Amino acid sequence: MNIASLVRENIRSLTPFSSARAEFKGEAEVFLDANESPYQTDYNRYPDPHQRELKGMIATAQGVKQEQIILGNGSDEIIDLIVRTFCEPKQDIVRYISPSFGMYKVVADINDIKCEEISLDTDFDLGVDLCLADQTAHHKVLFLCSPNNPTGNLLSSDRVKAVIDGWQGIVVIDEAYIEFADQDSMTTQLSQLENVIVLQTFSKAMGGAGLRLGMGFASSQIISYLVKVKPPYNVNNHTQAMAMSILKDVDLTQSRIAEARTERQKVVSALSNQTNVKKIYPSEANFLLIRFEKHKELYQYLMSHRVIIRDRSSQLNCAGCLRVTIGLPEENDRLIKLINQYYEEGTVHR
Repeated sequence: MNIASLVRENIRSLTPFSSARAEFKGEAEVFLDANESPYQTDYNRYPDPHQRELKGMIATAQGVKQEQIILGNGSDEIIDLIVRTFCEPKQDIVRYISPSFGMYKVVADINDIKCEEISLDTDFDLGVDLCLADQTAHHKVLFLCSPNNPTGNLLSSDRVKAVIDGWQGIVVIDEAYIEFADQDSMTTQLSQLENVIVLQTFSKAMGGAGLRLGMGFASSQIISYLVKVKPPYNVNNHTQAMAMSILKDVDLTQSRIAEARTERQKVVSALSNQTNVKKIYPSEANFLLIRFEKHKELYQYLMSHRVIIRDRSSQLNCAGCLRVTIGLPEENDRLIKLINQYYEEGTVHR
């Protein structure tokens, strides 16, 4: 596939902004090149615009090369970079699965890119023919999310592969929840996937939502175009330092992932016998999508007891559904108790 032909013409010819720290290589003692404050604090100097040390750690952990990585201010920024790099406003088209993460459409709308919604089937899996139907040269990006949000399920790997093989543009696979799943990341197959960008994040399993750090993995060619578009200092010093600290404590992260998986099953088991729970959808993420009887009233009841979950009932094929994040053991116990308590009280809250 000719990746360069998918990139907007002005981006192909773009000369990216060259920052002072990007131009300098080596070691120095006196920094008079970037018009920074000379008064020493933890943050008086610009961060490394290439995030070299952090990318080195990520590359080792993921088994990829540094030039196959782009880091962003959350995955949201990388989604925006992808759309701006490949899609010409008012001309090109993105497709995204539904129900899924809402930012794909929002970013496309902001950039004045036409959106086409591809409905998942009743099991929330891909329809290959739907994804690939009626493609034109203007169909540039397809967004898939696996494990999917808000449904929690992995998309079938054979269907994903068929879509990748048949899509004529860029396929973005958002793996924000992959650490909780019984499946390897698509990053292990990047050498065979020239038109694929894999997204991951520090926000979920690694506990860094407040840091705002997203990761994109792709061929070095794709990354080279995305890097041209990104702001020079998009990942700050504190985020880079904290992310490296998280990566060093692998055992802690793995123990928390294991606990989340155990707690996920505990919640499933506890609610499976509740007759007012209509369906608990299979999940490979750190949340559950659950269809409840009187879901809006239950939602309000939980809020009145200061327990906040997410109403997803307005999304495609999610009528009556609430999304429940897996919390600490004691938080999950409180949730289970309140759900049972609400339904046991019967007509009091209906």
